[in-house]
Amino acid sequence: MYKENFQDLLAELTALPSETEWVEFKMNKGSVTDEQIGEYISAMSNGATVHNKPFGYLVWGVEDGTHAVKGTNFRFSQAKHGGNEELELFLRRYLHPKINFEKFEFESDGSNIVLLRIPAAKNEPTNFQKKPYIRIGGNKTDLRNFPELMRIIYNSQEDWSAKIIENATLNDLDKEAIAVARIKYKELNSNKAFYEQIDKWDDLQFLDKSKITINGKITHTAILLLGKEESTHYLLPSVAEITWKLDTEEKAYEHFATPFLLTTTKVMQRIRNLKYKFFPDNELLATTVDKYDTRSILEALHNCIAHQDYNLNSRILLTEQVDKLMFTNAGNFYEGNPDDYAFGTKTPEKYRNQWLATAMVNLGMIDRLGYGIHSLCLSQRKRFFPMPDYDLSQQSKVSLTIYGQAIDENYSKILIQRSDLALQDVINLDRVQKKRPITDFAATELRKQKLIEGRKPNYFVGIKVAQITDKKAEYSKNTAFNKQQYFDWILKSIKEHGSLSRKDINELLWKMLPQWMDDKQKKIKINHLISELRDGGLIKNAGSYKNSEWVLVKS
Repeated sequence: MYKENFQDLLAELTALPSETEWVEFKMNKGSVTDEQIGEYISAMSNGATVHNKPFGYLVWGVEDGTHAVKGTNFRFSQAKHGGNEELELFLRRYLHPKINFEKFEFESDGSNIVLLRIPAAKNEPTNFQKKPYIRIGGNKTDLRNFPELMRIIYNSQEDWSAKIIENATLNDLDKEAIAVARIKYKELNSNKAFYEQIDKWDDLQFLDKSKITINGKITHTAILLLGKEESTHYLLPSVAEITWKLDTEEKAYEHFATPFLLTTTKVMQRIRNLKYKFFPDNELLATTVDKYDTRSILEALHNCIAHQDYNLNSRILLTEQVDKLMFTNAGNFYEGNPDDYAFGTKTPEKYRNQWLATAMVNLGMIDRLGYGIHSLCLSQRKRFFPMPDYDLSQQSKVSLTIYGQAIDENYSKILIQRSDLALQDVINLDRVQKKRPITDFAATELRKQKLIEGRKPNYFVGIKVAQITDKKAEYSKNTAFNKQQYFDWILKSIKEHGSLSRKDINELLWKMLPQWMDDKQKKIKINHLISELRDGGLIKNAGSYKNSEWVLVKS
């Protein structure tokens, strides 16, 4: 948005007869708390939907009532919450679903203005700290007290993928893509009563039946899946493009446009899918697997297409590194979280692009029951690789990583030799391998099977598995000696040298303590050992408190 557009927008908002349910004016930061700002963002977002506006606005520097532009001393981009956290991060953390509000700071006639542009809520109310707000008249209040307004918001879902392009025709679609789509559709409906009629349908009939077009009209879905590359201008400013990027010692990239039904296979073919060898213990022959499962690559790409938020005008990105593939699409994870789908028990109730998802199901590109993530996990386990990872840390972006190389080959050897492990156990062991936290219940279950040891949160691979996987050295580093051994080392060393300072004792024991301990834990452990020897009458401090000199008690 250019500077002159800011002025025009501000003029439009201040020209309104009064503050509305989708515009709020403030002067300085002191007029509202951080929590109230979050509540106003929720209220403006929900109010914009109720009043059929694309955005709501929260503006500092405009006087309430008169709408006079006077400027503000508030600097949103520099504001902190609680003295440390960025105010913007605080607000985004408690907004649900995640909305991409934008901040603009500019001058109007020499006065500083801060403006937040807030997208209208879609399909569900915008909540702040688990509560939805709405502005009624001059009051901000709980939206849940107004069920009729809640109903408007829940019925407001706009399916970008179902939009009809009035000027587009069948000529804008790729003939080869249509032919392949017909073959895919027939394969999935071979047992249906209408199977024999499919070849008799003309193209528009077929496209309507497969939920790609609507009443013979070309939709956004039709262009994405079957459209000619030159037809993507109908989707502007949305982007219909997949970029493959090679990020290794060699650098390369290539862009792939529509029709996605055909080009996802071309993207997959750019990936260097080499063989990977494991050398299991006590076996003469290596176990060889593909770095990547081709079905998993297509599953991931097709899910990016289905779940992309095309309103964010971003391309889909596939980054190939030496040891992994990273798939990134725009938009938040639409329903639930990835862990909900790992075991194949959760079925999504809604899609961001419902019409597109339906068409892709009808062409065999995705499934509708939420088995995609589950299938990825099973594929990785079958090939003895780490579980796939989802990164939701970036605003309005989802990244999936599929590993094509072992992080720790010992973990892979466990999967080779312990094919009886439940998927839940494999996922939890994968978290241990990646030094990530696991629940107390998961830790208990893994302990029962003697798969992990160590203290929370510093779990490590257990001795049973260590013996199987040649991790004996690492296990020894993580396992404490018994207390008497530590006592013997201290007493023997004092006898040899006459006395030991605290620094001497630290140097004696430091590397012998378990590797999972941090510096603070090691210091506490040594304190306890010295105290027990002193209290037991075996050693005494012949020096001062600050400069200790521990000697043997002669008796």
